[in-house]
Amino acid sequence: MRISTDYLASLDDGRRVIVNGTPVEHVASDPAFAPIARTIGDLFDLAADPRNGMQVTDPTLGRPVNRLFLPPRSAQDLAAYRMAAQVWADHTHGWVGRSPDHVGAFVAAFSAHPEAFSQERGLRDNIVAFHRRVVENDLYVSYAIIPPQVSRASTAHAWEGEFIQVGVKHEREDGIVVRGAQMLATGGAVADEILVSCIKPLQAEDSDFAISFTVPVNADGLTLYCRRPYAPSVTSEFDYPLSSRYDETDALLVFDDVFIPWENVFVYKDVPGLRKQFFDTAAHVLGNWQAQIRFATKLRFLAGIARKIAAVNGVDKFPGVVEKLGELASLVSVVESGVLAAEYTATPDEQGLWRPGAAALYGAMGLQSEIHPRTIEILRDLAGGGVLQVPSSVHELAGAQTREDMDRYVSSPGLSAVERVKLFKLAWDAIGSEFAGRHQQYELFYAGAPFVVKGYAFRNFDYDTPTRIVEQFLASYDLSEMSSAELGQVTA
Repeated sequence: MRISTDYLASLDDGRRVIVNGTPVEHVASDPAFAPIARTIGDLFDLAADPRNGMQVTDPTLGRPVNRLFLPPRSAQDLAAYRMAAQVWADHTHGWVGRSPDHVGAFVAAFSAHPEAFSQERGLRDNIVAFHRRVVENDLYVSYAIIPPQVSRASTAHAWEGEFIQVGVKHEREDGIVVRGAQMLATGGAVADEILVSCIKPLQAEDSDFAISFTVPVNADGLTLYCRRPYAPSVTSEFDYPLSSRYDETDALLVFDDVFIPWENVFVYKDVPGLRKQFFDTAAHVLGNWQAQIRFATKLRFLAGIARKIAAVNGVDKFPGVVEKLGELASLVSVVESGVLAAEYTATPDEQGLWRPGAAALYGAMGLQSEIHPRTIEILRDLAGGGVLQVPSSVHELAGAQTREDMDRYVSSPGLSAVERVKLFKLAWDAIGSEFAGRHQQYELFYAGAPFVVKGYAFRNFDYDTPTRIVEQFLASYDLSEMSSAELGQVTA
């Protein structure tokens, strides 16, 4: 199986990634991307170690592959999938939102439901073949499935200018040429390939933009414009322990007449087909189950910071603090319970893929945009001014002239100045740094606007049963059944 050295070497492939107006020469060693590339490399090393339980023998290859890239075919498979996803989530403490298992889950579910794709031009066969390529080569696939925010009130065909959203400029016998842009390729700069599609509902007039395809990150004519990376500006790992490891770069993809061979095209000028790939298959539910495993892990980590700060400050016995820690425990448990309930209520679909229970999954996910901000708010409250009154950098702890003051004035009972500062620096990087601000925005809009996410919960909840129960209860009594005495009392 692929290991970190293989992965890191593969990033030096001529990809065009722009930061601060300049192309990045070597992504794997550039300060903006080296930390997250090393973290992704660690994930491949974990999967390649059979002791971590992430491997399964592929019957086609006759050798071990990453089980996170295969569709679960039994309840046991689904449980093993969760445990494998947990290994990766634990390594990043939930701070890497688009680790390779996320889009890997979408691709696995696509392949299990080829009937959701058109037979024209071999598109149905293409998605199956692409899945095999991901499995056999341990590929890290990111995705860009949102149009540029030119106008959120209309769709691409109504925008001024030609091909703002990526679309088909022209068709060739051997493939298509695409032009335009798409967002938001989280981790795209350090991925192997990017799945480009559109999850936003389109109109019939948008057929030129109703496409789904995969593209190597180093494709001719493809440029990735990244937001400002946070890793290069950190003073040290001690001062910014999260920013210095887990900064996934988000990128706008710009296609300047990029050629896509037919074998890499999965949906072609098919507006209904865009929705089918996500929702007629198990892709949306399986990919978001992986995301909730990751989210629960992150919440546990934040809860651990909060609990330790309360203990260090000696306030963990105060009723008000216990109340806040109890609320935090409840929030974490809601998401964890949703993950486990989705597994418990999973059923096989018509193609034999075990789908996590949608009601439990989307019920928890529907609260994500509220749970994460509330978790951060509780952590802010418990940290108080402690995250503000920390030394500017690790140098105050290392310098001979300043260390004495640090030891005297910044320590806590039973905790050295170094350990206290380390804790509060971690808390600040989780709640107050630019990295933390990006994560707040990410979790708020992880699956779209709140009305979109809650719409998933609404549509997948069994409202028919409780509504029928209420109607039956209402039918159990009536005005005609009231006695004359009761009616007299009402009249009086």
